[in-house]
Amino acid sequence: MAKAPKKNMYVWEGTDRSGKRVKGEMSGQSDSLVKAVLRRQGINPLKCKKKPKPLFGTSEGKIQPKDITVFSRQLATMMSSGVPLVQAFEIIGRGHENPAMQSLILGIKADVEAGNNLTDALNKRPLQFNALYCNLVEAGEHAGILEAILHKIAVYMEKTEALKSKIKSALFYPTAVIVAAVIVVSILMIFVIPQFSELFSSFGADLPALTQFLIDSSNFFVANWFYIFAVMGGTVFGALEIKKRSIAVQQLLDRLSLKIPVIGEILEKSAIARFARTLETMFAAGTPLVEAMTSVAGACGNIVFYDATMKMKDEISTGTQLQASMRESGLFPNMVVQMVAIGEESGAIDTMLGKVADWYEQEVDDAVEALTSLLEPMIMAFLGVVIGGIVIGMYLPIFKMGSVV
Repeated sequence: MAKAPKKNMYVWEGTDRSGKRVKGEMSGQSDSLVKAVLRRQGINPLKCKKKPKPLFGTSEGKIQPKDITVFSRQLATMMSSGVPLVQAFEIIGRGHENPAMQSLILGIKADVEAGNNLTDALNKRPLQFNALYCNLVEAGEHAGILEAILHKIAVYMEKTEALKSKIKSALFYPTAVIVAAVIVVSILMIFVIPQFSELFSSFGADLPALTQFLIDSSNFFVANWFYIFAVMGGTVFGALEIKKRSIAVQQLLDRLSLKIPVIGEILEKSAIARFARTLETMFAAGTPLVEAMTSVAGACGNIVFYDATMKMKDEISTGTQLQASMRESGLFPNMVVQMVAIGEESGAIDTMLGKVADWYEQEVDDAVEALTSLLEPMIMAFLGVVIGGIVIGMYLPIFKMGSVV
């Protein structure tokens, strides 16, 4: 039996029938065959090259939010190019290198081919497509503007993921440095200080208090290192499990996080940006305000803003204006409330919300850069004190002997 020709993943760029620039990925046996498939789809390929393999492998088998974001953009691009919905699923699904994502897309395609609308197919997969995503797609299908809605979903998800990435980057640097410091100190305690301890034991003299403290700490660490790491790991694991399983703990942490200096300000601006971006997208899709507020509350990412948004929903359902409810909540700056008020009066609330979202996303970006600049010298000073203190403590007896001689 002949072996099937090997297929590779190719990254392509080109123009559609209207001359609009489009790009994507597709699997094929060669770049010439991929270009031929693209031409049959009405796309004029300008570039087509083999996709380089990642240096450290991939997270195959697991669907990440980024995968759904890329899928949304690809589907929107395909529909803009005039590719039928079912064929678009076939192209995207077959060309995806993540088996789990490929199975998901082809499963949606099968449901659509069986006569289900896209909303029903997505609703069957709530782990990958949340209520907000499904509601927007449903609004697009009912209004006959699915292509435009998919573009808005793609933009929304790209900006949301970018915002999450900025928040993570603000927390990653200090966490990585702390972990590195723990590793360095552990190595010094286990391997380096015992060597000095053996040397000092031959002096037959009293050691400086700092040196004696470090040696005693090292002896304790060497004798109990397994229990120390077990307690540290168990504490971290237990805290994460409690946070995951206890709603009360999640609510408490969400409330406390907004009060942390600098970081709390970043989280607050992030929540406002998500609020504005989600509501803008829902408005643009034609979703009624009261119905949109539930999805907006879930997208804020913080229990304080969730509770406030649900309260605002109840107030709006009784006839209160959005800007009045926002002002009453006390969570939104006056500038945000005023822009929403102008949007309500002019009938362009989605445009004003988009400007608010753009502003606060930039604010988060600037705040993250400022936080990184603030943390760098503080962390370096901390490491200098800890590691420098250990080094000085180990050399104090030697300095003392030198002064006596």
